[in-house]
Amino acid sequence: MVADGLDVLFCGINPGLMTAATGHHFARPGNRFWPVLHLSGFTPRLLRPAEQGRLPSLGLGITNVVARATARADELGAEEYREGGRLLALKVARLEPRFLAVVGVTAYRAAFGDRLAQVGPQERTFGRTRVWVLPNPSGLNAHWTAATMAEEYARLREAARGGGEHGRGVHGGGEHGQGEHGGGVSTGPRP
Repeated sequence: MVADGLDVLFCGINPGLMTAATGHHFARPGNRFWPVLHLSGFTPRLLRPAEQGRLPSLGLGITNVVARATARADELGAEEYREGGRLLALKVARLEPRFLAVVGVTAYRAAFGDRLAQVGPQERTFGRTRVWVLPNPSGLNAHWTAATMAEEYARLREAARGGGEHGRGVHGGGEHGQGEHGGGVSTGPRP
């Protein structure tokens, strides 16, 4: 679910078994990605996972840090995360989205070796692409409610539309493994 020049490329940990079976990101029931995407204003209505093909027309895409499907994210090794981060950096350099939004601080930390990263905009860039870490939308993530996640996602949406946090404007208009696996977010909502 990627294309050149997206406004935001969302990136999860890895495909869970439901995503692998259906081919749809964030497909596991209970994952809050699609509701939060709508609540934050990224989509004009609540999309179903099977409607992920509509995202590029909204300037959005979805990918994963690691391509291998697993039942749980904790089945992934440190080397898989590091290699996934390296490949993701190459993908971002090729596609040049305005923002890379890694969905889950634990995945970001593991993929890019940034143990101190927190939810929000990061100093790291890939060329002109800004990096933002978002809360994990898994139903297992009790640290964030759908409402507080939507607030953080909306901060990114505003930045992508040129409203702050170093946004560059807008051109136009999974369950990836975290939702299915939980992934883990060690930070709570911003005060």
